[in-house]
Amino acid sequence: MSEVLNHFLKYISYDTQSKEDVEVIPSTEKQRVLAEVLAEELRAMHAQDVRVDQNSYVYATIPATMDKKVPVLGFIAHMDTAPAYSGAGVRPQIVKQYDGGDIVMNQKTGLTMKTADFPDLLNYRGQDIITTDGTTLLGADDKAGVAEIMAMAEYLLAHPEIPHGTIRIGFTPDEEVGHGADLFDVAGFAADAAYTVDGGALGELEYENFNAASAKVNIHGSSIHPGSSKGKMRNAILMAMEFHNMLPVFENPMYTEGYEGFFHLDTITGSVEEAHLDYIIRDFDEKKFAEKKEFITRVAAYLNERYGKGTVELELKESYRNMKAIIEPHIYLIDIAKAAMEETGIEPIVTPIRGGTDGARLSYMGLPCPNLCTGGHNFHGKYEFIPVQSMEKVVELLLKIVEKFAER
Repeated sequence: MSEVLNHFLKYISYDTQSKEDVEVIPSTEKQRVLAEVLAEELRAMHAQDVRVDQNSYVYATIPATMDKKVPVLGFIAHMDTAPAYSGAGVRPQIVKQYDGGDIVMNQKTGLTMKTADFPDLLNYRGQDIITTDGTTLLGADDKAGVAEIMAMAEYLLAHPEIPHGTIRIGFTPDEEVGHGADLFDVAGFAADAAYTVDGGALGELEYENFNAASAKVNIHGSSIHPGSSKGKMRNAILMAMEFHNMLPVFENPMYTEGYEGFFHLDTITGSVEEAHLDYIIRDFDEKKFAEKKEFITRVAAYLNERYGKGTVELELKESYRNMKAIIEPHIYLIDIAKAAMEETGIEPIVTPIRGGTDGARLSYMGLPCPNLCTGGHNFHGKYEFIPVQSMEKVVELLLKIVEKFAER
């Protein structure tokens, strides 16, 4: 069994699901457990400056093995898994030498991952694919990234004859709930540049991401017995429906792809008296992003004009920005990663992230930080899978990037 696989199977056994709308970091105490496990492993490898801070950020250093001064390079991944699906009691199964057919994930329930639904499976004939039994997510987002960085660190620390500069390692909590970079110690990390290892299919290389905002909408109605409500009742549920129906129908994630942005209604709750809608707003283009925020603000204003001041309360909050503006002046990071991929037999796929990573915010905090693939697919759900060989290739890629930085 490969070292990266050993690491991965160990890490997914820990439930590290983060939680929305919690004001402290980490949002769940169980993330602290894996943080301490990783720190102990790093110490056992003889990494230097290993520490876990009070918020469960893990930091470590692989010391330079050469006198030549080269840029200090960082690698970062997150430890938490998404709130969208359970990460407790993960039962992985490894489909050896996958034959290209549908994969029965759970014999008892008959749950099957079909190639008709997930044609990417067909790219991995003959490889070993890790899935779950369908009762949990797998956790490759981003424990695959954690495992790949740890396997790279283990190899470098066991082979001090390999020339390289100083390498920093960072593992973050709460990335899935938008807080992974909040308390990251950029100054203490002291890297000139870094890569997050938090992407998808093998070959993905990303330095563009959405501009992102959240919109919380509270609608205040008036509940009166329906038998005597004429001219008096104001149904908050109906006003919530009206609010949503005023947004552009096709600017919805189910209709968008590539560089297209959207309004996504994530949750809705309510009664006649009160209704609540939570949206996320996304766009790559700064101008279109601003227009989306202005549009949803105008919808709220219109309904307040129609139904009375204070009927609709809108709270808009920016989450992260497109890192492209920060990375382009450091485009050598992309050039190095592309060259490293090509030299390790990986076809580079430069693509925009239809989401965000810690790297987007870290870039704006002074640490240029594009995103590398992990090899995983179908994150945040029961159909998540990752080929073992993809993880092994990513470890090769990280080592090759280290090598190329040593040549600078």
